[in-house]
Amino acid sequence: MIEMRRVGPESFTSELRTVLGIYTAAMRPPPDQLSGRLAIMRNHTTYPRFTGVLATTATGEIAGFAYGFHGAHGQWWHDVVKRALYERAGPLVADDWFGDALELAEIHVHPDHQSKGIGRRMIHAMCEGRPERTAVLSTHDAPTAARHLYASLGFYDLMTAFAFPGGSELYAIAGARLPLAPRPQ
Repeated sequence: MIEMRRVGPESFTSELRTVLGIYTAAMRPPPDQLSGRLAIMRNHTTYPRFTGVLATTATGEIAGFAYGFHGAHGQWWHDVVKRALYERAGPLVADDWFGDALELAEIHVHPDHQSKGIGRRMIHAMCEGRPERTAVLSTHDAPTAARHLYASLGFYDLMTAFAFPGGSELYAIAGARLPLAPRPQ
């Protein structure tokens, strides 16, 4: 049995080493990027309306995590992506999606626990009761399990073939209207 536990900045920060381990197992980033990722996660806990979700097993092991916050001007991801959407689709579209958005920054499930509906439950837990109008995220622009999951939850592509400044990997930027459709029982 997996329990979804919503946590605030302080509780999430106390679990940073554990969630970084899950991120590493799920994403397999180059080891030299881990200290930077840890710093980014720590910084994100200072953003407005930060909320984390920890998926825990009956023994208390963290099997997955997700977190997000209210997107705002001055946040790197928010500014870069909103500007790109503005350039591709115009100000009305960019403001509609990013003017009042929950930005889902990280959603990861340890490989030992994947394909069990944990990611879906974490996203629903993250979005439930949020005051924002939309939820937005970025994911690899490829036919991955994560991309399929997001589409099944009502996220659709706002932009594809998007490369972040200084990067070469292509991403899709996806958005959904809140509240999400109810989770099937």
